Amino acid sequence: MPQLTHGGDWAGFAAEYGTMPLDFSANISPLGLPEGVRRAIAEAAAGQDRYPDPLCRELCAAIGKSRRLPAEWVLCGNGAADLIWRLALALKPRRALLTAPTFAEYAAALHSVGCEVSEYLLHPETEFAVDETFLNAITPETDLVLLCEPNNPTGRTTDPDLLRAILKKCTTTGTLLAVDECFNEFLDDPAAHTLEGSLADHPNLLIFKAFTKWYAMAGVRLGYVLGSDTALLECLRAAGQPWAVSGLAQAAGLAALQETGYSRTLHALIAEQRPRLGDGLAKLGCKVIPGQANYLLFFHERRDLVPALRRKRVLLRDCSNYTGLGPGWYRCAVRSKAENDAFLQALGEVL
Repeated sequence: MPQLTHGGDWAGFAAEYGTMPLDFSANISPLGLPEGVRRAIAEAAAGQDRYPDPLCRELCAAIGKSRRLPAEWVLCGNGAADLIWRLALALKPRRALLTAPTFAEYAAALHSVGCEVSEYLLHPETEFAVDETFLNAITPETDLVLLCEPNNPTGRTTDPDLLRAILKKCTTTGTLLAVDECFNEFLDDPAAHTLEGSLADHPNLLIFKAFTKWYAMAGVRLGYVLGSDTALLECLRAAGQPWAVSGLAQAAGLAALQETGYSRTLHALIAEQRPRLGDGLAKLGCKVIPGQANYLLFFHERRDLVPALRRKRVLLRDCSNYTGLGPGWYRCAVRSKAENDAFLQALGEVL
């Protein structure tokens, strides 16, 4: 079997142990699938003898209304990863700039089309913060800059003023700026860390979003990209199959947008449990990066935490395969109080 790049391999664990793990390797809402989404999927099942709407018209309109943006500025896909790969296939950029460490699918998609990828290395000494020197790495030869906000796996956000300066520099150099905001909703103040308000004046800006993490819809596969350059969105649409978003996923997305109570509860839970989990890790001797999303990156000198916790039926993300990290770096999700307590207890026993 091939080695998987990402966390969340519950299927491999179940095949080996015959039971489900406590999964801290994937950053999904601990509240599970909202009940309204569950009902919507069940009710939509009867109509799945028809092809889904390839344009996702109703869903795009609903997303646009929720973001206060025109429906024409929304393109839906089979998760954000689908749209990231479409971006690479549609544009075939010659040179792209990424931070490192960051989400592996960016480089994988760009390399698949022969793009030359430059990686701006972030350092543990500064807790993996992006600073003003990043601006110097953006040149007229840079076709694409791809940022993850908050970054995965560090959980760090870029200062909003610096984000706007990066956008301005990209506009000056004729560079497309693509920002992955799939974890934005988990921030304490999501509105302060989004570039959505800049879309109207910057056709060179794309913003990726997803239902995957916030609504625990990872298996449903639903994401979208926002952009005011509708011709560019059409290029992305043409770079993928026409029925990328199933009828069940479209129904689930429409229902999820109505889950305001779920969202309030989840936001409060993450805000409460993130510092609590971080304190618990620090007390066990881990160096914890002050992430702002629903996961925490930490370092411990022990190199065998993943297999040791696996034997205790707990999955942890080994981050040694990220550029800029190495052995001893791990990422854990922020989950419910009971689950976080169980994770910390298992980790304490291992250590």
